Amino acid sequence: MFQDESGLSERPSVRRTWAPRGETPVLVQAYNWKKLSVAGALAYRWDGRRCQFYFAVRPGSYDSESLIGFLEQLRRQRRGRAVILVWDGLPAHRSRRMQAWWRSQRRWLQVERLPSYAPELNPLEPVWGNVKGRELANLCAANLAEVAGECRKGLRRVQRQQRLGFGFLRSTGLSL
Repeated sequence: MFQDESGLSERPSVRRTWAPRGETPVLVQAYNWKKLSVAGALAYRWDGRRCQFYFAVRPGSYDSESLIGFLEQLRRQRRGRAVILVWDGLPAHRSRRMQAWWRSQRRWLQVERLPSYAPELNPLEPVWGNVKGRELANLCAANLAEVAGECRKGLRRVQRQQRLGFGFLRSTGLSL
């Protein structure tokens, strides 16, 4: 299982779009610095027959405490089945609090780190790009709740389409 976080704000993810000839598209946005964070986990079955995507959206940033909450929720959803968790070197992943917690979870959780500066090895990076490039592309949201709603819509789309999960894994060059 790969795990990662991403940040969102009311500022639109500007993407290429179309407009009638001679009419430049204009995005009107409120320069608001409030932000949301998304945590996701992409789990692949050992034999490559299935994958599942889990996510949570919250205001602000993820820290050790909120990530522990996400992982606890993940454990309940997976009914305590054994997991090899692969994640990057985010400071919240390396904190003393997090290390103490995951050491106490060894009956179901084994943690492995991705190499430093290697986001291309994490299949969740293209998940974030996919949602930001589709549901959140050029979205000039009136508020953070609208951004959260569109984000959840995109993440549920990814969740429903297993072929996307396998495509994201293939894009890393990794295999099961």
